[in-house]
Amino acid sequence: MVKALNQETQDFISSHQDDDVRQLALQGTKNPAVDMPMALQQIAGRQTARRKLPTWAAVEGILYPPHLNMEQCSSEQAARYKAQVVNGLCADRQSFVDLTGGFGVDFYWMSQGFSRRCYVEQNDVLCDIAEHNFHLLNLSCSVNRGNASAFLSDVVPATIIFLDPARRNEHGGRTYGIADCTPNVLELLPLLMQKAHRVMLKLSPMLDWRKAIEDIEQAASTHQVFVHEVHIVSVDNECKELLMVLGKEPVEGLRLVCVNNDSIFEVTPKPQTYSTKISNLQYEDVKLTVLSHRTEQESADAFLFEPNASIMKAGCFDEVARRFGVRPVSINSHLFLSPIEIHDFPGRRFRIVSISSMNRQELKRSLIGIERANITVRNFPLSVDQLRKKLRLKDGGDTFIFATTNADNAHQLFICRKIG
Repeated sequence: MVKALNQETQDFISSHQDDDVRQLALQGTKNPAVDMPMALQQIAGRQTARRKLPTWAAVEGILYPPHLNMEQCSSEQAARYKAQVVNGLCADRQSFVDLTGGFGVDFYWMSQGFSRRCYVEQNDVLCDIAEHNFHLLNLSCSVNRGNASAFLSDVVPATIIFLDPARRNEHGGRTYGIADCTPNVLELLPLLMQKAHRVMLKLSPMLDWRKAIEDIEQAASTHQVFVHEVHIVSVDNECKELLMVLGKEPVEGLRLVCVNNDSIFEVTPKPQTYSTKISNLQYEDVKLTVLSHRTEQESADAFLFEPNASIMKAGCFDEVARRFGVRPVSINSHLFLSPIEIHDFPGRRFRIVSISSMNRQELKRSLIGIERANITVRNFPLSVDQLRKKLRLKDGGDTFIFATTNADNAHQLFICRKIG
């Protein structure tokens, strides 16, 4: 059970809420009534919440879990996106069940609007914290302590069941495969589909979405389980989550949605391209060729584009080329060129200052006046550190250098300035 904070501990938290937690731990307090470990946990949690969970951070009295749980929980931005996905899945909002409730961030946002909300968590401390916080947040729900697998057998059929299986083994090491997480969702699939109209899984961003589909379909080969949607969610260009929506009936086309903050890029890949043996998605009538709309006045590539982290993870580069009229530097570079600026490109945009080979004299001319640069290597024989040492450049500044190999198998440096 989580102990109630006495007044001395609450006062200490309030007076030191902006202080460095490490310094506070070293300094300690002369007041023996202050629960120092709990105070430090709450101060650190509140500081993290201001950045990650601003709505919760604004509520006085919210309790925060230990550091690891705070780091593992969804950001408010990612949780709100999952709530949008849920809103699009069903008009009937009878019941929502989260079998792996954790700190309760996803549950709080995703369960909004449902008549019945059921939170399940086997960690007693997290249950206590969640129950306390839900009361402060005016969320009416049932909080259930117990194992997800055991609870599933008795749960009343729900509109949507959500699972975020733990991605650490019994030794504390990280795991990524679905079967290696706890609970093992693959073993629960038949029962999950009996108990819910839709199932949403939150998986590791390290997991290949094609492999995840293969694993699910193989595990459910004798049952009616189909992957309807895959959402790759990034925040500030850092891939955070892989979401999969499962249903009982087949669908004509998989929805593959790449999200980065407010940017959403959606495609419908061919079923045969789900194989993990295929390195790139394929679409009807898509050719990775030179721009067809190029004019004589626009003969030179003046802009370089780098897709955001979710698109990189999805691998839908040919659809990016088709939809935005850009051409790749090469098939494996994942960088794109255009003679014109494309304001709504889903990723970073750069104006090309110069292009250089690795010839010493050419490099010298291209790098005149440049002492610092942000370096990225794609399909290139040198690492960032090796190339930085070779070019004798410090890190940072306004110059961006993309080192890659072009379609003619020649090494090139694109020296750029960022747009926006």
